[in-house]
Amino acid sequence: QVQLVESGGGLVQAGGSLRLSCAASRRTFNSYAMGWFRQAPGKEREFVAAIPWSGGSTYYADSVKGRFTISRDNAKNTVYLQMNTLKPEDTAVYYCAAVLRLGGVTTQREYDYWGQGTQVTVSS
Repeated sequence: QVQLVESGGGLVQAGGSLRLSCAASRRTFNSYAMGWFRQAPGKEREFVAAIPWSGGSTYYADSVKGRFTISRDNAKNTVYLQMNTLKPEDTAVYYCAAVLRLGGVTTQREYDYWGQGTQVTVSS
């Protein structure tokens, strides 16, 4: 079982930055692929970014490519999402997710563990 706790959300003006963190409870965190997803009001949850256990190749949705960066610190059992040049359309609840797999995973149905989410609101 893996417990995930997100933090770092908040209210920011368009063009600003936020860094989300997701702390995992399991000591074998480095065996898990991690991902970030988001759900805007009235919309389905969608993929944002993913990173394999090694932190090598990373994957992004086209809508955030070049603005968001996913990274991980296995020594701290934490994955991050650095969000720059935020837009009002980035407003959503952001969730981190984990799956016991080495490679990067971009499909949400493949993830086994989810955090409670953190709200990100971008004002225009």
